Amino acid sequence: GTVRKFVEPLDAAKPRQRWRLYVFKGDEELPTMHLHRQSVYLFGRDARVCDGVLEHPSISGQHAVLQFREVESKETAKLSDEQLLGLPRKMVVKPYIMDLDSTNGTFLNGKRIQPSRYIELLLEDVVQFGTSSREYVLINAGDAKKAAAAAAAAAGAD
Repeated sequence: GTVRKFVEPLDAAKPRQRWRLYVFKGDEELPTMHLHRQSVYLFGRDARVCDGVLEHPSISGQHAVLQFREVESKETAKLSDEQLLGLPRKMVVKPYIMDLDSTNGTFLNGKRIQPSRYIELLLEDVVQFGTSSREYVLINAGDAKKAAAAAAAAAGAD
């Protein structure tokens, strides 16, 4: 078999939210990728090992990985053990992207990211692989419903 170019970190965790990647090619919306069934998604051209198979010639066989990691929330991370008064630290599962030393890079909001380093993804971040024009927009289902409801309410207010 094919060897994966990365090993999941010890803090890997399945997401608790229903994350999605909305895929766009110009103005055309392509099928949405649902990202809540596993802790990691490998992107690249190698269909034998990649979860998200990308066919553009500028994309490496194993190009990048989207990894969900369980980390301490910002709320409790800034508190000392004494300030917590014995309460548990709050843990959250967050998405991260890592370029796997690809030839043509991975881009986050238009800027090439450093390879071999996890970069936290935020809601509505746009990821691009290599020189492909496709854009992958990160949304979670709860926030997508809130945004749609807000847009509908705003439209009704006109």
